Amino acid sequence: MSHTLHEASVLRVQRCELAVPGSNPNMFEKAMKSGVDFVFLDLEDAVAPDDKIQARKNIIEAINDLDWKGNGVSLSVRINGLDTQYMVRDVVDLVEQAGHKIDTILVPKVGVYSDVYMVEAMLNQLEMQQGLKNKIGIEALIETALGMANVENIACSGSAGRLEALHFGVADYAASNRARTTNIGGLNPDYPGDQWHSAISRMTVACRAYGLRPIDGPFGDIKDPNGYKLAARRAAALGIEGKWAIHPTQVDLANEVFTPPLAEVEKAKRILSALDEAAAQGKGAAALDGRLIDAASARMASNVVEAAEAISKKNRS
Repeated sequence: MSHTLHEASVLRVQRCELAVPGSNPNMFEKAMKSGVDFVFLDLEDAVAPDDKIQARKNIIEAINDLDWKGNGVSLSVRINGLDTQYMVRDVVDLVEQAGHKIDTILVPKVGVYSDVYMVEAMLNQLEMQQGLKNKIGIEALIETALGMANVENIACSGSAGRLEALHFGVADYAASNRARTTNIGGLNPDYPGDQWHSAISRMTVACRAYGLRPIDGPFGDIKDPNGYKLAARRAAALGIEGKWAIHPTQVDLANEVFTPPLAEVEKAKRILSALDEAAAQGKGAAALDGRLIDAASARMASNVVEAAEAISKKNRS
């Protein structure tokens, strides 16, 4: 193992993140009670330009008035892009008026690390100004060709500060690359495999190298639960930790896929137990169910057990 290790500084259960437009306040409480781990209240793509300012007011009111923590929800807000006239007031108003109840700020279309740094510098100043005790985290959307070209540097540089997670924004990523598809997150019949495999894998490796959470983005067809679960399973197989929901019906689907099944957890525990017994006998490997297991097996099994324990702890709290 390398002497250079980047451990996750903030641990959160994030099997699913439900997107809720800030212009639809009637959806806020339903989202809070949906059983989702994360909610992001959206000021960006889901809100029309004429509704941006009112959406910001709606979100600040909802953050303050609703009991997000009491319902087991981590709360995020997706601000407008750094290239818009809305972004500065988004950050300032949110932190000044509701910063004590916000867990993370989701920054869209991050292309270079300095995009993250700008938001971080603002949060540093605002938290000192407000005397906030909590530290607001940053999550970055990798959804452009530029962002993916710089994803390792974004992850490496950001991990020393507030950056907690990277999200794969498949729709804008497709547009940025001029990919010939209008399908959000699903398989393309013209492509022999998973069109997004390489991008998701690259982002995931960058996250795992530097202690960040990799999160998959939306699946556009809300009437195709099987397609959603297949996309989530493909992402989970690559190491992705959770996935967006753009409709409450997708929350349970994501929770199911990203919660280790009981049989998988029990097998992982058996692997750890068998290796403990082998170690007590001075052996570095063991046989279990006709297969060789060793230290690498223990690391994989530990991942499963730790994920299951974190989810169980969240559900009990």
